Amino acid sequence: MKVLLVGNPNAGKSTLFNALSGGHAKVGNWHGVTVGALEKETTLGGRRVTLVDLPGIYAAQGMSMEEKGARDYLAAHPVSPVLFVCECGALARCLPLLFALAEGRRTMLVLTKARRFYAKGGVLNAALLGRRLGIPVVSAEGLGGSALRREAARVLTAPVLTARFVSLEGVFSPARTGFSRADALFTNVWFALPFFFLLLAAAFYLTFAPSSPGDLMKCGVEFLFTDILAARARGISSPVARSLLAEGLLPGVGGVLSFLPQIALLFAFLIVMEESGLLSRLACLTDGAFAAIGLNGRAVFSIVMGFGCTAAAILTTRGLDDRRVQRRTILCLPYIPCSAKLPVYLTLAASFFRNPFFGVLLLYALGVALSLCVALLTKGKGRAPFLLELAPLQIPRPIFVCKALLFQIKQFIIKVATVILAFFLASWLLSSFDWNFHLCGVEESMLASVCGGFRWLFAPVGMADWRIAYAALAGLIAKENVAGAIALFYGTFPYGAASAFAFAVFVLACSPCVSAIAASAHEQGWRRAVLCALVQTGTALVLCYLAYYLWRGGAALLPFAAAPVAAYLIIRNTYERVHRPRRRNAADIHR
Repeated sequence: MKVLLVGNPNAGKSTLFNALSGGHAKVGNWHGVTVGALEKETTLGGRRVTLVDLPGIYAAQGMSMEEKGARDYLAAHPVSPVLFVCECGALARCLPLLFALAEGRRTMLVLTKARRFYAKGGVLNAALLGRRLGIPVVSAEGLGGSALRREAARVLTAPVLTARFVSLEGVFSPARTGFSRADALFTNVWFALPFFFLLLAAAFYLTFAPSSPGDLMKCGVEFLFTDILAARARGISSPVARSLLAEGLLPGVGGVLSFLPQIALLFAFLIVMEESGLLSRLACLTDGAFAAIGLNGRAVFSIVMGFGCTAAAILTTRGLDDRRVQRRTILCLPYIPCSAKLPVYLTLAASFFRNPFFGVLLLYALGVALSLCVALLTKGKGRAPFLLELAPLQIPRPIFVCKALLFQIKQFIIKVATVILAFFLASWLLSSFDWNFHLCGVEESMLASVCGGFRWLFAPVGMADWRIAYAALAGLIAKENVAGAIALFYGTFPYGAASAFAFAVFVLACSPCVSAIAASAHEQGWRRAVLCALVQTGTALVLCYLAYYLWRGGAALLPFAAAPVAAYLIIRNTYERVHRPRRRNAADIHR
């Protein structure tokens, strides 16, 4: 049996899903966190059921992709019981939706966010409401996991919901409405935007600056792997085991794990932005700027998520109301620096900036600029619609932030222990043995003979080296592999500033990882996803060569390089084709 969690966006469905099933569905204080049906088996009332967390829906006739998905899932499972999740303050507007979606099903109403509702003077009699609706009504506030499962199990034997007139007199009294002082402050563009950029600067400083907490923790992990573990591994008598540990796994895996503290700090900043409600206000304030490049304010959610994980950010684009805006946002996201690119940037930035902090800032700014340029170049006609409900402002709960952060750290460690570890083992094996499986030097290895033909790939930027090409190609699987391959083959990046900057630009602009391509294919089909990945990688090579040329003194020719792009934009905005049925010798009409 499937039990469906239904309700408005940001009503608490995913939080309830996690509490009932022990799952780890992403939750956040903004609308549109859940973009697809999430399923997990659990036990309710001694019976095995599949709990399904559906995307938020405002109206039975809602036209957004999320609402269509939820409506189609409900139609495909016409007899599944429904746990209808509703904020206490939104009860009056949710009752019509409850009857529209759950009529004819076993139904239970779960009320959430009661503490905030009562604090603002709201009144709600759950027991009387249940009698009038004819179904169980329970408040989820303050219930522990076992008590919540016990209450939720009542949906399996609940009465079938029938449409009826339900008076809220004596049952419900709304809470005080209107903007608080904090709301007014954080929707004021002259305060909110500088405040956000100040938070962003503080997050970057604490994460990347020399002697910052992020830098000190990174140095501590590096010391553990290189100065302690690798030093001990060099004393192993077996040459194969010594090579595997001291020259393969410890430098490679340690080189990637050393960036875990900085990645954790970056994720902590993103989690606080989500949970505090600042993210929805940022979307509202930046809608005008995003409309100028063909997007809308809701794209902010996906772009900010892109700093964490490109694949997850691509999936959040389903919350956009316009299919064209979704496709343009997906095109922009690979250029947003995700957490997987951070180890590569920090590895390379030390080669072209004495202070890596400024190098990382430059690469992050360049990634955002490229993303906005792509949005501008693919801009269509007309303004994308924008409708957003502001999430409540709140102080992030420390326990929630810690749980969410620990989950992200666990995911990173699992990735290092599986995909990246397998890559290092394969790389060490292929680079340490010849075709007769005799231990040998790197240049005589199997990997050198296979990848030797790729040395031309980065020869124009001063790196006619198959190892650099191999690192770049490995980054198409997982971007962390690039930093690990550099640590495996070189220790530190051996080429000059111009080559390091050009290579960083390639990593920044090339195709995202395999999981991001799969997410893109899920949203827009494999053909479009693979084509976009190939175009992005080809463009990244051109940008890599251009970055090297500009660094070596070709900046004076930059205006000439930009002239064709400017001409294209001017012509595109000046002329508009008028479409009509084509006849023989019919001329194109322009205005």
